[in-house]
Amino acid sequence: MKTIKIPPYLKKGNTIAITCPAGYLNRDNASTAIDVLQSQWGLQVMLGNTLGNNNGTYFSATEEQRIDEMQAMLDEKNIHAILCGRGGYGVSHLIDKLNWTLFKKHPKWIIGFSDITVLHSMLHQKLNTASLHAPMVNAFSNNKYKEVYVQSLKIALFGKKINYKIAPNNYNKKGKAEALIVGGNLSLLAHQTGSVSQLKTDGKILLLEEVGEQLYNIDRMLINLKRSGQLANLAGLIIGSFSDCENTTRPFGKTVYEIISMHVAEYNYPVCFDFLCGHTDENYAVKLGCVHQLNVGKNVTLKEV
Repeated sequence: MKTIKIPPYLKKGNTIAITCPAGYLNRDNASTAIDVLQSQWGLQVMLGNTLGNNNGTYFSATEEQRIDEMQAMLDEKNIHAILCGRGGYGVSHLIDKLNWTLFKKHPKWIIGFSDITVLHSMLHQKLNTASLHAPMVNAFSNNKYKEVYVQSLKIALFGKKINYKIAPNNYNKKGKAEALIVGGNLSLLAHQTGSVSQLKTDGKILLLEEVGEQLYNIDRMLINLKRSGQLANLAGLIIGSFSDCENTTRPFGKTVYEIISMHVAEYNYPVCFDFLCGHTDENYAVKLGCVHQLNVGKNVTLKEV
């Protein structure tokens, strides 16, 4: 099994930095997260200039500014975790221009999901370092930080092992697996096919989630993963939320779960649907690169080993 570096878990007084390596986020949207991280979680918070940077474009800042800020946070050994403000689109602009030399000496938790999948994949595939697929800044707002989903980020960051119970689903395929978890957003995983950060998924549990895609495109992206060998030899498959997915005017003819089930029907590994993870308020933290037990039976559980 691949040896993965686990960044040091946080303790009170440590510093967590907030940056927006992709899309723009209004600074006001981060106010609750900043307050909770400081007053309730006991952390020091460092804010990047990309947060609330009103440059008038889709992105949080220019490509150069986003690269420079992420690089500075990766390099600073007194920053213990990096919380991405939001996803959106844009990490692909940065990923091949970052220097990981100092990060390797002082690894830290990088937190986020959606477009942050690009970072997670690089961290796993090229740097052998665990990371956190987890809620970002907006998830703290409107008292949602009190919910179990944001609290799962705190649990993970401070070193407790996760243990989730998952609702049964008729599309599930029974079985057990114990392996590293990798993955994230389906679009970004397909986008990386053929790149240096394409995941090697053999013998691993793959996590997939998606938002706002048409059904035919989900079908196409799964075919991409299948043709590139990323589905054939998994230890297990976890399907998170596929929210706001749309049909075409002339119906595709299958639901999201039917599409996924069709593409993995030939394989013998366990498949778990309806894991609460992805582009909804119900978004549990998952330590990518860490070993978990997936048990899909009458009861469905995901437990960190």
